[in-house]
Parts: sequence; structure tokens; C-alpha cells
Amino acid sequence: MTHRLTLEQARRIIVRAQLLDAERAGDVVEVAEQLGYVKIDPTATIAPCEHTVLWSRIGWSYEAGQLVKAVEMDRLLFEFDGTFRPMSVLPLMLPAMRRWPRRESSRQWLDANDGFRADVVARLRAEGPLLAGQIPDTAQVSRPPDGWSGTNQVPHMLDFLMRQGVVAVAGRQGRHRVWDLAERVYPRDLPELDDEEAGRLLDERRLQAAGIAKQKSPWTPVGEAGEPATIEGMRTKWRVDPEAVAALNEDDGGRVALLNPYDGMLFDRPRLRDIFEFEYVLEQFKPKPQRRYGFFAHPILMGDRFVGMLDAEVDKAREVLRVNAVHEFLPFEPEEDDMVRSEIAELGEWLGVTVLDAR
Repeated sequence: MTHRLTLEQARRIIVRAQLLDAERAGDVVEVAEQLGYVKIDPTATIAPCEHTVLWSRIGWSYEAGQLVKAVEMDRLLFEFDGTFRPMSVLPLMLPAMRRWPRRESSRQWLDANDGFRADVVARLRAEGPLLAGQIPDTAQVSRPPDGWSGTNQVPHMLDFLMRQGVVAVAGRQGRHRVWDLAERVYPRDLPELDDEEAGRLLDERRLQAAGIAKQKSPWTPVGEAGEPATIEGMRTKWRVDPEAVAALNEDDGGRVALLNPYDGMLFDRPRLRDIFEFEYVLEQFKPKPQRRYGFFAHPILMGDRFVGMLDAEVDKAREVLRVNAVHEFLPFEPEEDDMVRSEIAELGEWLGVTVLDAR
């Protein structure tokens, strides 16, 4: 069966799949289970990505301590490759982790540093959990600095061992990761899956989070998950989550959401362009004269439309959220302006600061 969807229906499916409809999510774990991951990024003109992503789904009741508890105490989430993920996806990832790395240069570096690898594992076994800075660098062969990391080889080795499922992030001290052996962080009773089943289930989880995705998308690879779909006015083949289609008849309404630039809703740029008619460009790395909306402007979603960009920043010294600009793609109606102002006010209240409109 091929589902034939209107553009509005496709948008509603995506918004609901991303937990950005009128019904707020209940807690951190619910958000992670549905989205598949929560991106971690320290850029905090307003708040770090992981916290704004969760606030935009849960609302005023979200507190940073809830995320820490879910990761470090309850072990319902785990940190991997710059994201927090639900523990339920770990069994789906393990088959690929055991085959890692595939790149020849990475295999050669690991082989050349077999003694270094053993040193890191032994140190964690004896003394862990540890910060990377507490582990000696005994590398036999070094990787050159890449602009993101220095000459110390310990972070490289820890990253490689994490991808192999040997070590894991046990928690954080501030923004610094604390490492331990994976066997002391991950549950022991995880189900064993073969490559084919794990890949199929990962595709299904990605489609669950996306709602709808191009059948051959490098941005949101979903394979043959879900069911085929078409969208009016497009020749592209899509895959859609049948449960999301069934929920279209429910009156979910809409709301305003302020999205962190690294929010997963924004990741699939071609889909944003095709379905939402939104050409999103992150201006963080552009020279200031070339920026149109601001260094780290947050897209504004209203219902199922992107209506503008919020250029704002927290001034910690003055305890204010300074609103530099609200860029309207089309002039707001009075009711729309009130809705956006209300959401900004709620953001300030959640941050515990006063909103200062500098426009």
C-alpha cells in the first residue's frame, strides 16, 4: 500500500514525530526514546543544545538534573558520539560497534598502539571512572592534530574504544567526560542481535523519529522501514511510519517551538527544503558581515511552518535574556506575534532570567 499524503499531512507527521506538536512530552526518557538521540553541544548563547532540545519538548518542568539522573544514576540513557541515546538502542548498535573500525587508517593506528590500548583499559579497570587527563599517554604512534584535538592521544584512544564498545562515558564533570569500562556502565543483560536484525530495527527507529523520510536519503537512512508514500507535487519516493499516518486523524493542534540550531528536527536539510520550504543555513561559522540572522539564531516553528529566526543571548552577568532580533519570514499577525513573545517569555522564565527585548 502506498500512502498518498498532502504537504500539510507530511508536515504534521514530522512535527508530531519530533514531539513538537501541542501535546508536550512527559520526561527526558520519553523524548530520547522517540527521537532516538539528543545532540550534545556546548554552544550556549541561550543554553547548551541538549537542554534546549529537551525544554522545547517538555517545557517549563524540565530541569538539567533530570538528564543527569537518567544518564548517570538510572542508566536509562547513555552518551555516545556526542549524543545522549536511550539504552534501548544500544543492542541495535552493538553488532556494528564490534566490527568497528572499517577504515584502514584507523585499524592501522589501533594495531600500532596495541600496548597503549592495553594500558588505557588496565588503568580504567584498576582506577576508573577517570577523566581523560588522568590517563597517561603511552601511545607508540600519534595521530596529528586535526584542529579539534591536540597532541594528547588519550582522547583518540578513548573515542576509538567507545566506538568498539570497550569503554563508555560514565558521566560528566562539568563539560568533561568521565570514562569507565563499558561492562560497568552498560547493562549486562542486553539482547544479542545479528547484523541484519539490528540494522532493520535501527531503520525502524530512525523512521519513528523522522515520521517520513526519503527512501534513499543519506541524511535520514531508513532502508525499507515503514511503508511507501508519495507527497503531492513531488516525484520523490518516501517511506512513512504507518502509525504516524494513523494518528493524522487525531486533533493534535500546534504551538510555537524555538529550536536549537543543532536540533535533530533541522538535521535533514533537503527534507526541510522540500516539505517545509525552509532553506536553513547555520551561520555560526560564517564571517559576521555575511550573517543574515545572527551567530546562533534559533529557528521558530509555529504549528507546521517555520516563520522566523530568534537572535537572542543570555547575559549571565546581568541575568537577562537579550532579544536582539526576531526575524519574521513574513510579517506576523498580531496573534502570531503574541504567541512568539509568549514562548520567549517562557524561555526566560525557564532560564531564570529577565527577558530584555533590545529590538
